[in-house]
Amino acid sequence: QVQLVESGGGLVQPGGSLRLSCAASGNIFTINIMGWYRQAPGKERELVARISGSGTTDYADSVKGRFTISRDNAKNMVNLQMNSLKPEDTAVYYCNTDGLLTYSGDYYRNSWGQGTQVTVSS
Repeated sequence: QVQLVESGGGLVQPGGSLRLSCAASGNIFTINIMGWYRQAPGKERELVARISGSGTTDYADSVKGRFTISRDNAKNMVNLQMNSLKPEDTAVYYCNTDGLLTYSGDYYRNSWGQGTQVTVSS
């Protein structure tokens, strides 16, 4: 059973910073892409940032220059450093893996964490 557990959300003032972390567990052999999505109230879930196993990154235009995604392949972890936060960054942030293979040969096309709330407000 694969699990993704996020941590690091919370309340922060505009201009502040937060760091989100996600740990994947479950007899994992390899993960193709790890990423972060977010969903604000009344809006669809959207990509924030993603990173391949080789370190290639992709960011939403709205967060470029402010957010940085990184991963630790040995620990099956992905982090999102969020700086210069804005009220419009308020959302539930979800960790995602795309293409996860376990040592027992199970393949998971798309897996999600439970989400962590980020609120940017004064």
